[in-house]
Amino acid sequence: MIQNFTIGAQSIQPLQMKTSEAQSSIGLSDSANSFGSYLEDALNQVAAQEQHAKDMNNKFVLGEVNVDEAMISSQQALLSLQLTTQVRNKVIEAYQEIMRTQI
Repeated sequence: MIQNFTIGAQSIQPLQMKTSEAQSSIGLSDSANSFGSYLEDALNQVAAQEQHAKDMNNKFVLGEVNVDEAMISSQQALLSLQLTTQVRNKVIEAYQEIMRTQI
C-alpha cells in the first residue's frame, strides 16, 4: 500500500520508476538470484567435502585407505568450514556496520 505523507505544508510523493529503471531493477533481481545460487552451491560443496572426509575416515577404519589420505580429506574439509565461517563473520560485520550508519 503506497501512501502520501504530509509534513507541515509539504507532501512527500512516492517514487515512480521509469521503464528503464524498472528494467534495471529486474537485472538486479537476477544478479541477486545468481549470487544466492552461488552461495548455495558453495555451501553444498563444503557439505560434500565434509561428507567425503567422513567417508574417508570410515574407509580408514576398515583399512581401505592410508592415514595420509584420510587426514588430507579431513584437513580440506576443516579449511573449507573455517573459510565459510570467516566469510559469514565478515558479512555479519558488514551488515552491522551498515545498520550503525546514521542517515
